[in-house]
Amino acid sequence: MIIKGKTWKFADDIDTDAIIPARYLNTSDPVELAKHCMEDADKDFVSKISKGDIIVAGKNFGCGSSREHAPVAIKTAGISCVIAKDFARIFYRNSFNIGLPIFESEEASKGIEQGNEVEIDADKGVIRNLTKNETYKVKPIPPFMQELVSAGGLIAYGKAKYNIK
Repeated sequence: MIIKGKTWKFADDIDTDAIIPARYLNTSDPVELAKHCMEDADKDFVSKISKGDIIVAGKNFGCGSSREHAPVAIKTAGISCVIAKDFARIFYRNSFNIGLPIFESEEASKGIEQGNEVEIDADKGVIRNLTKNETYKVKPIPPFMQELVSAGGLIAYGKAKYNIK
């Protein structure tokens, strides 16, 4: 799995309420949630991003409540993946469950700047910062987790695996 995109940089401890504010949780419609993605961290975020862009953040990304709405909003907004120093555990699992790839790398989190072009090789565990000509190590996504992402998440994976319509 190769992912390439422009980066949007955020700080440490971006909680799920900054990712998708609670005032919008009266719906579970992914398209409606995506309209408000990262709104409390950057009110114009959704209007600035392009499909395939990448979020880069510091430590503890996705902390706070365990709402699945947060990775759904990110993915549906068009963000291809998230790179952070580390993730809140429930956000980590929710991301793979809905098919959003995430990558933990302290050096990438520190080295990548807003607007850099990066390329991630999920199989090899390498992030290349094409703008700065730097390479960072990242924990590779295990093959099974890559299958979840490729299928579009856990439910889609299960339906395909067991031929459920």
